[in-house]
Amino acid sequence: MSKAKTKSQFKDFLLTQGLKSTRQRELILDEFLHAGSHLSTEDLYLRLRRGNSRIGYATVHRTLKLFAECGIAEQRHFGDGQTRYEASDCDEHHDHLICVVCGKIVEFEDPRIEELQVEVAGAHGFSIERHRLELYGCCPGCSI
Repeated sequence: MSKAKTKSQFKDFLLTQGLKSTRQRELILDEFLHAGSHLSTEDLYLRLRRGNSRIGYATVHRTLKLFAECGIAEQRHFGDGQTRYEASDCDEHHDHLICVVCGKIVEFEDPRIEELQVEVAGAHGFSIERHRLELYGCCPGCSI
């Protein structure tokens, strides 16, 4: 989804919820879209504080929750006790490799895995609506 469409979707969501589109929310959205994925509230807060010391942690946290509610972000839990957020993109699916030592997260795609999941589900009479694959282990840097 384009950044302009995402921004428009968020503004429309705020209107339907009776909330204001504030400059702080716009800054948080811009940084979220620019920063990449798998951001915790703290990650995004620290990135924002570099350029704007007036944005508070609670504002970042609440805004990330709003992103998830309106469908422009998805919450992810990778077993480290932190909720992380990544931009929603209905056209793009990926899975994750998570290092249990350093917390590194690698996104990957493999059509063989996608095909096998459909095959396994079908063998059990299931049709897949959605799925999430997360593989936990040690990254090359931590395996040394």
